[in-house]
Amino acid sequence: MKRNTAQARVQQRPKTRVSEGRPFPLGATWDGMGVNFALFSAHATKVELCLFDPTGEIELERIELPEYTDEIWHGYLPDAHPNTLYGYRVYGLYEPAAGHRFNPNKLLIDPYARQLAGTLKWSPALFGYVLGHPDADLSFDERDSAPFVPKCKVIDPAFTWGDHPRIRVPWNKTIIYETNLRGISMRHPRVPENLRGTFAGLINHELLEHIRSLGVTSIELMPVHSFIHEPHLLEKGLSNYWGYNSICFFSPHESYLSRGDLNEFKEMVARLHNAGLEVILDVVYNHTAEGNELGPTLSMRGIDNSTYYRLTADSPRYYVNDSGTGNTLDLGHPCVLQMVTDSLRYWATEMRVDGFRFDLATILARHENGFDERHGFFVACRQDPILSKVKLIAEPWDCGPDGHKVGSFPPGWAEWNDFFRDEVRSYWRGDEGMLPALAKRLTASGDLFNHRGRRPDASVNFITAHDGFTLRDVVSYNHKHNDANGEDNQDGSDNNYSWNHGHEGETDDKAVRDLRLLQIRNMLATLFLSQGTPMLLAGDEFGRTQQGNNNVYCHDNEIGWIDWQLDEEGKSLLAFTRKLIRIRHQYPILRRRRFLTGHYNKEFDVKDVTWLAVDGEEMEEHHWHDPNLRCMGMLLDGRAQPTGIQRSGEDSTLLLIVNSHDENIDFVLPPVEQGCHWQSLIDTTRPDQRVGVPVGSPRSIIVPRRSLLLCEHAAVT
Repeated sequence: MKRNTAQARVQQRPKTRVSEGRPFPLGATWDGMGVNFALFSAHATKVELCLFDPTGEIELERIELPEYTDEIWHGYLPDAHPNTLYGYRVYGLYEPAAGHRFNPNKLLIDPYARQLAGTLKWSPALFGYVLGHPDADLSFDERDSAPFVPKCKVIDPAFTWGDHPRIRVPWNKTIIYETNLRGISMRHPRVPENLRGTFAGLINHELLEHIRSLGVTSIELMPVHSFIHEPHLLEKGLSNYWGYNSICFFSPHESYLSRGDLNEFKEMVARLHNAGLEVILDVVYNHTAEGNELGPTLSMRGIDNSTYYRLTADSPRYYVNDSGTGNTLDLGHPCVLQMVTDSLRYWATEMRVDGFRFDLATILARHENGFDERHGFFVACRQDPILSKVKLIAEPWDCGPDGHKVGSFPPGWAEWNDFFRDEVRSYWRGDEGMLPALAKRLTASGDLFNHRGRRPDASVNFITAHDGFTLRDVVSYNHKHNDANGEDNQDGSDNNYSWNHGHEGETDDKAVRDLRLLQIRNMLATLFLSQGTPMLLAGDEFGRTQQGNNNVYCHDNEIGWIDWQLDEEGKSLLAFTRKLIRIRHQYPILRRRRFLTGHYNKEFDVKDVTWLAVDGEEMEEHHWHDPNLRCMGMLLDGRAQPTGIQRSGEDSTLLLIVNSHDENIDFVLPPVEQGCHWQSLIDTTRPDQRVGVPVGSPRSIIVPRRSLLLCEHAAVT
């Protein structure tokens, strides 16, 4: 057990006035006359507020927070103002075996800081223990970490939003576009170099026009909270490009601000909203950058380690590691839960964000006995008047026991559906026996989500995401090629459900290239013509590649950045993607608010969905069990009830035909009403074909090998 009284190494100057202040709100709050500072710590014995000069290099003063109310340390400084730089030193027991790691020699980041100034500089002084000591983290380090830690900055939240309306895209009309903020603009030729990789770069006119013209409705940004780069990556000349290593949940990452002004983020949101686009943030509340017991002391570990983190019950020196990154935040504690929900409300209100995608979301609802859909986090979100109205998207798995929970989140949540990804890839690869699985995915995975009044849009469908192959690489590589990561190709998933179509990597073989392009179109068409919420990975619309690397988390370079130099193949794919999205918007039956179940409505003599065999008859049980069957039709009858109200629908009737056979199929078409015919909307073998061309004969159509067709029952004109 150790106590420590850090020796002041501060510049002498007149002492700042301080009064009791208030315990709420947490963080540093400018009220126009001074700044209130409030910090939660249940086990600290003293808290010092440290003030710094504008460079952040000289510590000017240490002020003991004078009051302690309901586990909140607080004080008010009438002499403080916006742009004041600060940090904390927190006193208490240093007893790792009991879960306590207080060390006032370490300058700590305020978990509620709205902005950080400066970057982390790795040094042995950042660790609460002596690196290399035989007692490891049980030892105690007395070096001052202040020279190496980013400083917190007091902000003035004032911003004139103007007459920018809130964007509320209905879930059934939502199309998500996932991107890394930095990677999307770093190679864009029209974005000025000084703005590339920043919030300002994203709203460059040409780049924003590309996104808007796709027809997507919502931009999902990979983590933009302040994060740090791990030393082992920096030693290799790499970095944490993806940003899943957060250290402060209220501040945007410093390098994403081109001019160091917090309002740049708000300007980005205003511009995106003005373009009709929602902003969804990928957030990482499952762990922090402080790692396991051998990690640095940067913030929460030094503020109140035993409260903020889940520690192992039999030995609280160690951390529960359901995140796979060393530690796990304990949202079972009310003050930690409050920090997370306060952060979400801050971004939803002050920064006007429209939704959140939660990394490793299963962790957020874990108790000691596992995942609990009645966890306080879910309760807090559902009853909150703000959070219950924004989009909440879960990555429904983690690294803990029984961590894969797709379909298990409560009402009000959407979820990434990795079954859709894997099974659609497998089907188009030509795997046997995939029709039953494909039918479920085409109809929004009702086997997973059709309960408790959840809607089809709860299934966020994707073929690719940031983690894994790009779509072009899915059809170009049988195996991952992650050698540039410096981990002997051991990192990244080995289960990619990919196929190189006869040649590993890039090739000049025209037959291989043409087949790959066809397969990309097949998967894009499956994505946008399925029920549920589609998510497109940025760059897949024109076939970007990562040279077979399926884990570019560490590549803030041309491997991870999007290449905007489009060849003819890329331009053709882009046009086809726009066509698909346009058709999805045009036909409401492709995005119904009710699950398609095949239910027969006797009054209207109609089924909402009918599965057809190649002979035009309804598929029977033996068809579903035939492993060699790879072609079927999905008939969506526009007369079926669109809602629970008993009335006939008035949507178009569509026929989707898929064929992953390596041969053409003669498909018998359903009969048409007098004066009508089947006309083509999409044919993946003819991407440039205009919409509305009559198909086949009145009774049959040749479905080319490895292709997808979408036809409409329409009046002859």
